[in-house]
Amino acid sequence: MLAPLRSTVFTIARMMTSGYSPTPRPQKLFWYQRCALIAAGSILLTLLIMSIWLAPDPRGIGTHEQLGLPPCTIRQVWGIRCPACGMTTSWAYFVRGQWFQAARTNLGGTALAMLSALLAPWAMVSGLHGRWWGEPIGEKLAVAVGLVVVAVTLIDWGIRLLLDGS
Repeated sequence: MLAPLRSTVFTIARMMTSGYSPTPRPQKLFWYQRCALIAAGSILLTLLIMSIWLAPDPRGIGTHEQLGLPPCTIRQVWGIRCPACGMTTSWAYFVRGQWFQAARTNLGGTALAMLSALLAPWAMVSGLHGRWWGEPIGEKLAVAVGLVVVAVTLIDWGIRLLLDGS
C-alpha cells in the first residue's frame, strides 16, 4: 500500500536533484520544417497583401476577375453561386477591417482570411526562429479547423441558395 507512494516520492526527489525541468526545452525544427513554415507563411502573407490591392466588388462576387481570372463557371452554366463565390471579395473586405461585410459576402472566405492573418506571422516567426513560436499545431486540431471551415462554407452556401436564389 505504501509502495506506490514511496515510489512517487523517490521519483520526485530524483527529478528535483537531477536538474529536471517540468517544461521541456523547445525542440529545434528541422531545415525542411523551417522551409515549409516560411513558404506557408509567405504564401498566406502574399494572399493577404494581394487582397489589399483588390477593390471589393459591390455585387459580392467577381473580385477575382481583377486578377485576370474568368467569371465563375458554375454561375455561368447553372445560374447559381458556387461555395467559393464571394471568397476573394470577402478577403478584400477583411483586410480593410470591414469584417461584417466580409462575413456577409462569404463566411467561409472570412474564416480563411482570419486564419491566414493569424497563421502567417506564426509560421514565419517559427520558421525563421527555428523553434515553434508558442505551441505547434497538432494534426487533430488542423483537421478539425479545416473541417469546420468547410462546413461553414457549405452551410453558408446552402443558406444563400435557399434565401437568395442566387
